[in-house]
Amino acid sequence: MASPRVRKIADRIQIIVAEMLERRIKDPRLGFVTVTDVRVSGDTQQATIFYTVLAGASGQASDEEAMAATAAALESAKGLLRSEVGKQLGMRHVPTLEFVPDALPESARHLDEVLAKARALDEEVAARRGSSYAGEEDPYKKPRVAEDEDDGDDEDEDRDDQHEDGDVPGEDESRLDG
Repeated sequence: MASPRVRKIADRIQIIVAEMLERRIKDPRLGFVTVTDVRVSGDTQQATIFYTVLAGASGQASDEEAMAATAAALESAKGLLRSEVGKQLGMRHVPTLEFVPDALPESARHLDEVLAKARALDEEVAARRGSSYAGEEDPYKKPRVAEDEDDGDDEDEDRDDQHEDGDVPGEDESRLDG
């Protein structure tokens, strides 16, 4: 979908098909369907519609049963959906519709399983490690506490405060003026 026109057509097809499945298609085999994506070829002759199905919504016990029943219902309603897409888009050549089950829920479920396994392994390693730190217990630097030096070095400090010309910083220089 390189051009903006093709993207707009794909978005419009997604909306039309979703509304048709919700309102006009009354097939009992049709489960709770969500249209996740639509991809249209560059010449707008073919549209691939990706969908997901929630199991248990239409009486099926498993995801596989719900997917199979929904795929059959979508295949039988393909002609009605294509004619409605053609009416609402107003195109001379209406794209052929192909329904493909989306792999997004399976990949998300797989990622959740991998993350749960990693979390369990992390907890196991933390339990084996114990509560000892690798370095010091408190890794932050603390300011040094200066020790008071009362050895009579006050004279050295007074000499350091004087400048080369003999002035002590902080004294008023108005005494030089007169």
